[in-house]
Amino acid sequence: MRNSRALVAAGAAVAVLGVAAPAAVADAGRVPSPSNIVALPSVIASGGQLTITVDGCPNGGTATSNAFPRTNLTPIRGTNDTAKGTATIDHNARPGSYDITVHCSGRSLTRPAAFTVIGGVRGGIGGSSTSGATPTDIAIGGGLVAAAVAGGGVFWMRRRAEKHV
Repeated sequence: MRNSRALVAAGAAVAVLGVAAPAAVADAGRVPSPSNIVALPSVIASGGQLTITVDGCPNGGTATSNAFPRTNLTPIRGTNDTAKGTATIDHNARPGSYDITVHCSGRSLTRPAAFTVIGGVRGGIGGSSTSGATPTDIAIGGGLVAAAVAGGGVFWMRRRAEKHV
C-alpha cells in the first residue's frame, strides 16, 4: 500500500513538472513588451515636466508625443522591468489631450489621451490683459488717486487745526 502511494505521489510530481517546464522555457525566451504607460501629472501646463513610467521595458527605450520631443526612458533597477523618463512639454503646445507612444525592445505601445495640456497664464501682465490699460482704467485709477490725496489732505488739515486750539 505504501509503494502505491509513493508511486502516485512521484507520478503527480512528474506530471506537474512536465506541465510547468514548457511554460518556464517559453517565459525565459519571451521578449518583453511595453505595457502600463503612466504619465504624471495627468494635467499639465505647457513648459511643465511630465514623468513617464512604463512596465515591460527592462533595457529602457524612448517615448514620443506631439507635445514633447523624443524622450529617453532609463531602467529603474530593483523593479520588475520598469523604465522611467522625464519630458518637458513644448511651450507652444496647444491645450488638449495627447497620446504617448513608447518604443522598447523593438516593440511599440501607444496610450491614447495619456495626458492633457492646459493653457498657461500670462504672468506679469495682469493675467488676461494683453493690450495694457484702457482709457477707462486710467480714468478710474486717476480718480482713486485724486480722492486719496484729497482725503489725506483733509485729514492732515483737521489734525493740524486740533493742535492749535
